[in-house]
Amino acid sequence: MNVSNTYNNFSDTDGFILLGFPCSRDFQILLFILFFIIYIMILIGNGSIICAVRWDKRLHNPMYILLANFSFLEIWYVTSTVPNMLVNFLSKTKMISFSACFLQFYFFFSLGGTECFFLAIMAFDRYLAICRPLHYPTIMTGHLCICLVVSCWVVGFLWYPVPIILISQLSFCGSKVIDHFLCDSGPLLALTCTKAPLIEFSCTILTALILFGPFLYIMGTYALVLRAVLRVPSGARWHKALSTCGSHFTVVSLFCGSVMVMYVMPTSSHDAGTQKAVTLFYSVVTPLLNPFIYSLRNNEMKDDLRKFLGI
Repeated sequence: MNVSNTYNNFSDTDGFILLGFPCSRDFQILLFILFFIIYIMILIGNGSIICAVRWDKRLHNPMYILLANFSFLEIWYVTSTVPNMLVNFLSKTKMISFSACFLQFYFFFSLGGTECFFLAIMAFDRYLAICRPLHYPTIMTGHLCICLVVSCWVVGFLWYPVPIILISQLSFCGSKVIDHFLCDSGPLLALTCTKAPLIEFSCTILTALILFGPFLYIMGTYALVLRAVLRVPSGARWHKALSTCGSHFTVVSLFCGSVMVMYVMPTSSHDAGTQKAVTLFYSVVTPLLNPFIYSLRNNEMKDDLRKFLGI
């Protein structure tokens, strides 16, 4: 079935077609099974971290509270895209309504922006723990931790409404086929009747700010951590720094690195295959790996996860 020809006469309010991964029906079912298993693993992995932090009083400190909130964020970040992807694998039309498309667009970008801020405050927490250990308990109080968490959510969700509303007011022409598995800015802008360079530029700038701002802050923080560690010629201090910051730096590299590949250039200029592969990596693969990354380098977390999972 040629979806492009089937839906040529839709009005703007009818919606779009998320093409996803075009392939045979049997392979679509295999992809459904694969991503369903991955989704369940993400829920179990991140949910286990939340439960371990909630139930073990030894983990009731800012580092693990931030980690639990980050895992909670990851669950919702994946949920903004994967369930709809699973439905599309089994759907013949692969339709998504206009409002549902822009809601997904909003939540996907807002949750991604919130993740950038979370990674920054987690780096701040690690900096205080290593560089200001004596002042850490008085600076990183429970109240400050809660304020930082709430600020991440609020700023993340207030960052994108204006450009998303502007894009939603544009007219869309042609087949309304989005060659992607989610509603993203690049494919949507490619479907507009007339080019909107100002809106595209604003999307690029906002994305660059929310990505490079926290990323540069994280790199500066780790530079200060490295300087502090180098001043103390102690193997134990090196081991502490690596065990404390190694997992976080790995997650930052995976997430920020892949997002930078996607959004440092104008959003409508990417090849569809590249868009899907890179977006799939930072929106699905990275949340799948994060629980393993954080638990493998943290003995307390490993012990608690073993108890929780009964291993």
